Amino acid sequence: MQSLRELYKIGRGPSSSHTIGPERAAKLMKNRHTDADKFIVTLYGSLALTGKGHCTDEVLRKTFAPAPCEVIFDKTSPCPVHPNTLDIRAERGGKELAATRFYSVGGGTIRIEGEPGANAGIDEGVYPLGTYDDISAYCKSKNIRLWQYVQECEGDGIFGYLGDIWEQMKASIHEGLTTSGVLPGCLGTQRRAQHLYNQRHIDESAQTKENRLVCSYAFAVSEQNAAGGIIVTAPTCGSCGVVPSVLYYMQQTRAFSDEQVVRALAAGGLVGNIIKTNASISGAECGCQAEIGSACSMAAAALAELFEMGLGQIEYAAEVAMEHHLGLTCDPIAGLVQIPCIERNAVAAMRAINALSLANFLADSRKISFDLIVKTMYNTGRDLLNSYRETSSGGLAKYYPVNKLHFE
Repeated sequence: MQSLRELYKIGRGPSSSHTIGPERAAKLMKNRHTDADKFIVTLYGSLALTGKGHCTDEVLRKTFAPAPCEVIFDKTSPCPVHPNTLDIRAERGGKELAATRFYSVGGGTIRIEGEPGANAGIDEGVYPLGTYDDISAYCKSKNIRLWQYVQECEGDGIFGYLGDIWEQMKASIHEGLTTSGVLPGCLGTQRRAQHLYNQRHIDESAQTKENRLVCSYAFAVSEQNAAGGIIVTAPTCGSCGVVPSVLYYMQQTRAFSDEQVVRALAAGGLVGNIIKTNASISGAECGCQAEIGSACSMAAAALAELFEMGLGQIEYAAEVAMEHHLGLTCDPIAGLVQIPCIERNAVAAMRAINALSLANFLADSRKISFDLIVKTMYNTGRDLLNSYRETSSGGLAKYYPVNKLHFE
């Protein structure tokens, strides 16, 4: 498996697969062909169908500047390898210098067709074990926790990196809570994090307060993402609000140290890595279950680590969190990462806390392994109709009345 540095990335929203991934591909192509005076990018599949709403074309033009960039949205050609496919052609004087096909496979990670390793030089062997069963068995044999396994594979430097990740997560929450107004795009979506955070009631129950605060933190990060602000992929931009919201809430209410939170991020990241390696974190490939479901699993596992639960309890929390997102469709209205995406982050955050509670009492009676639920999620996602996999052609995106001229 890859380093957690390839899972948690600091970048701009609104979509890791539609903005961060194409941006990385464009930077690579630009650096390889410094003598090019023009670039032509052809987007296919989900990139073509929702690229306008996800600002893919804007990111590409900014990245290639000052060289001009022509962006072509090919909405009909098939994508047999991955639904997020883009071709980049470098030209000079009207003649082709080179043409390369890229796949944006989720979370900002890209693969390059025809190149050894296919993953843009990323080391695939940082973690020798790739399933929860194997990692859990190893940790039990060494009497170590998941975060210690991360340390063993990545070295102490990973905690400095995760410390920076945590600082950015907190910054995204603070920025989202102090910003009001309307999000960009044709929907006129009002920011609601600040309002939700400030809606205190004298007779508010502890449970209601917890839900309100956790949701306000999730809204804050997700709204920053929707506005093109800086966030952390956890594991994607579209699901970036789940992990930081639950960890921030627990730190604020239970005084966990930054060091403890960083260790929790390591454990949650390991769970995300298992999903990314054995299934997918791409909404275009497996629907929203691959994004929000994965984020909920990561958050639940991170919480279980934060409370120093056992390996079986961490597994149960992560499994329950994913199991109850199976079949969740990716149907962003107008191709914008706003409706239903923002609220889904808040709901998933609350589910992660519920999964933690169940894990505390029921882990010994579980029947489904985490590895099995990951396999199930992947195959469920592959069974979903294309219209429910980030194409904005099914579900809410199909039936909500929007003037198509705004995003075609």
